[in-house]
Amino acid sequence: MTTSNVNPLVGYGLFLAWAVHDAEELAFGPRWLRENLPLLRERFPGVPETVWKAAESVDEREFALAVGVMATIVGAAAAAGVRSGGRSAFYQGALNGFGLHGLVHLAQAAAVRGVTPGSVTSPLVVIPFTLWARGRLRRAGVLRPAGLRDVVTGLGVAAGATVLAHAVGRRLAPRPAGRRAVQPAVGHRPAPRF
Repeated sequence: MTTSNVNPLVGYGLFLAWAVHDAEELAFGPRWLRENLPLLRERFPGVPETVWKAAESVDEREFALAVGVMATIVGAAAAAGVRSGGRSAFYQGALNGFGLHGLVHLAQAAAVRGVTPGSVTSPLVVIPFTLWARGRLRRAGVLRPAGLRDVVTGLGVAAGATVLAHAVGRRLAPRPAGRRAVQPAVGHRPAPRF
C-alpha cells in the first residue's frame, strides 16, 4: 500500500485517544495522589522520601500545565504521522510509547490494588487504539519492526516527555507566597504520574 492508503485517523487518532486519556488523568490525578499518598507511603516503604515530597507538591495548576506541554508533544507526533502517512519514526515512537504508557497505568492499578488515574481509559482507549493503529500501519507496509530495544525506547521517550512536561509545568505554575516546590534529590526519579 502507499502512503495515501493509511487512514488519517491513524495519525489524528493518536491525539484524540491521548486527549480522552489525559482528561481522565487531569480530572483525578492530583487529588487522587494527595488522598492516597499515606497509603502509598505505607505500601511502598522503599521509595525515597524525596519522591513522596515531590509528589505532594504537585498541584492542579502544575498538572494542567504539564498536560498542556504534553498536548504539544503528542500533537506534533500526530501531525508527523498524518504528514508521513504513518511512516514517521517520531509518530511511531510516540504511538508505541502511548500504548506502553497504558500498560504502565494497568501495572500501577495492580500495584495499588485499585483504580488509579489513567487506569480506566488505558484498557478502553489507549491500548485498543494503539493496537488498531499499529495494525493499520502493518497492513499499509509502513510499520517499523518493534523489538525489545523499541519497547525500551518507547518507555524511555514516554517517561522523558512526562518528566519534561512536569518540569515545564512546575516552572510555569504560579506558587502561593511562601511555598516552594520540592525538588527530587539528584539521582532520584521524579514522582510517578498516576
